[in-house]
Amino acid sequence: MRPTPPVLAIALLAGLALPAMTQSARAETPAVAVADLPDSPAPQSAQPAPGAAQASQSSSSTQTAPVPVAAQTPQKSQRELAAEQLKKEEQQRVLGVVPNFNISYDSNAASLSAGQKMQLAFRSTIDPFTFAAANLVAGLHEGLNEDPGFGWGPEGYGKRAGAAYLDAFTGTIIGNGILPSIFHQDPRYFRLGHGSVGHRLLYAIGTTYICKHDNSGRWEPNYSNVGGNIISGALSNYYYPSSNSGWGQTITNGFIVTSEGTIGGVFDEFWPDISRKLFHKDPTHGQDAMVAATHPKQKPVE
Repeated sequence: MRPTPPVLAIALLAGLALPAMTQSARAETPAVAVADLPDSPAPQSAQPAPGAAQASQSSSSTQTAPVPVAAQTPQKSQRELAAEQLKKEEQQRVLGVVPNFNISYDSNAASLSAGQKMQLAFRSTIDPFTFAAANLVAGLHEGLNEDPGFGWGPEGYGKRAGAAYLDAFTGTIIGNGILPSIFHQDPRYFRLGHGSVGHRLLYAIGTTYICKHDNSGRWEPNYSNVGGNIISGALSNYYYPSSNSGWGQTITNGFIVTSEGTIGGVFDEFWPDISRKLFHKDPTHGQDAMVAATHPKQKPVE
């Protein structure tokens, strides 16, 4: 299986931006909005039943204890909370172009349901950037004289573009949707955002091979990511030229693509620091600042 188009794009962006990051700009702590209190229930206007006057008079001296505000406000279910967080994640983009849906800036984000995992994966595969990246990869492969079995010219270019898109589609749907649902693993990258550069770098690389379990929240081997890359590589044997197929090559390419995925993890970890430093924008929307204010020892790298 070939590297997916977003990984190549992220690698190019990382190569340009990371050397310029000597320190991260501090983000301003956002103001916390005060939630409006719920309206009091309207009194009932029904008339008392005959013979109930005496009971009403005897109970009038007893005051009804007010219901606490917390009890009046229904608690959101995990699914509802995850849906709100997912909606925000689907708006995340690098430089307003490259989709960055699969990253959570909240380390305690609610676990996604199977349907929400599939929704997130499918949303990534139909993004316009995914199609554009597939065409970019096709042009690169043709220029480098790769996959000659596809031929040359418009027909060969179209076959390469289709193969590149299928690589991205199957890898995302299987590795970020189907397998995480089966193994109950969270497919998102949970950004650390604090500590030394070396510590964060090792964390970003490690998350390619480990992930959070939905129920326990504990870290475990990332069967979904590694397995998704291998299965996607196996499927590519059906649409790539026979000279590039074979099970041995499939497994090798699967692990190569998994290793290349560490580039995306490193970029996701340091992108907010780069953005604040170079573009004066905070992709975390104050999350880093809130962590620094609450836990001074966990402030972002300076």
